[in-house]
Amino acid sequence: MGEHVIKLPDVGEGVAEAELVEWHVKVGDLVREDTVLAAVMTDKATVEIPSPVDGEILWLGAEIGDTVAIGSPIVRLKVAGEGNVKNTSPGESGADGIPAGASHGDRLPPAQNAAPSSSGLSRGSAGSPELASHPRRSADPRDKPEDDGVKKDRAMPSLSGAPRAEGEKPLASPAVRLRAKEAGIDLRQVPGSGPAGRISHEDIDAFLARGPQVARATGLARKDGVEDIKVVGLRRKIAEKMALAKSRIPHITYVEEIDVTALEDLRATLNKEKRADRPKLTLLPFLMRAMVKAIGEQPNLNALFDDDAGIIHRHEGIHIGIAAQTPSGLVVPVVKHAEARDLWDCAAEVNRLADAAKAGTASRDELSGSTITITSLGAMGGVATTPVINYPEVAIVGVNKMMVRPVWDGTQFIPRKMMNLSSSFDHRVIDGWDAAVFVQRIKALLETPALIFVD
Repeated sequence: MGEHVIKLPDVGEGVAEAELVEWHVKVGDLVREDTVLAAVMTDKATVEIPSPVDGEILWLGAEIGDTVAIGSPIVRLKVAGEGNVKNTSPGESGADGIPAGASHGDRLPPAQNAAPSSSGLSRGSAGSPELASHPRRSADPRDKPEDDGVKKDRAMPSLSGAPRAEGEKPLASPAVRLRAKEAGIDLRQVPGSGPAGRISHEDIDAFLARGPQVARATGLARKDGVEDIKVVGLRRKIAEKMALAKSRIPHITYVEEIDVTALEDLRATLNKEKRADRPKLTLLPFLMRAMVKAIGEQPNLNALFDDDAGIIHRHEGIHIGIAAQTPSGLVVPVVKHAEARDLWDCAAEVNRLADAAKAGTASRDELSGSTITITSLGAMGGVATTPVINYPEVAIVGVNKMMVRPVWDGTQFIPRKMMNLSSSFDHRVIDGWDAAVFVQRIKALLETPALIFVD
């Protein structure tokens, strides 16, 4: 038998390190070749690390949330044959800095204790080593042993909820019941400290000392626990990106309402013409084409601002990021070269990227390179929002929910489909006037959608 060390492979061009976001195995697991061992993340792209050999997991080299350098050892396995690790004396470190002969919890780093259950083959024998992962518990004074000879006050249950289930009869002596009746106390609301919850005179005293605040509904109970959740993976990337954007970009947000009645009528008409080469149209492709036209007149909106160097990189190609909510969190897949795509091509690419993002299969290239971003929550979009710019871009267009509202046409109120656009701009490089002109141009195009098709 030998040992085989797996190092973190190169997961992308120019990437020097990656964050470990998930273990699929734990120490003691038996794995087959191509079994997924772990998942790492870089630039919002998640990459799975498979095992190149069959073997038994002896050692895990990082904890979830750790940043691991490319080429660093992350897993050590026991394998049939010689493996790829030269033999060393017990207690000595191998070439990779891993203790020789480390196995089954012997001189292992704490990473293994945080590893989740295996997706490979686990041992079935009763003697197999198992390392259970235990959540951290907050200190509880009830867990501390009482000092000998020292009398402790009786634990007093919380009164924020009913101390017993509905219909359960409180246990108490006739004398205690009489005292409670005379004092106007409902014994169902008094926590009992005796055997089986029996209520004593001391419990009545404690109840009266606490005051008349009693639970009003059965099943309500006070909760004091605190769960510690480590911010890792995509959530940490989002946190870092948002903090960077809000700390460095002075945002100006411009909100304008748009009458999309004519646009919705056109969209419905086009969707009736069902064709295999034309996907169903949503609002987004129309907005993308309107933005392309508006950017043609104001190219300074399609730019990245390098504030460290003091340089604005104005791009000719229009690469529109589409903020998308996924089970893992917010990601921004990018529709590259929107200026070269027609309405249906934009729709098809948005659908493709959205499916890849939700499935977690979007590539690093598909999640990077945007020059301006659209954010939309659909029907949950609210009346108005204050979108956070996708740093280092200089503008983001937010789509709010569509509502039918009465609009005065000069003689009467008529129902119209209205929607707000909430757009934010980097006020260091985009003046308020330029922001307003940009949004008003988009408004004109969406309210008269035929103009979108006019070159």
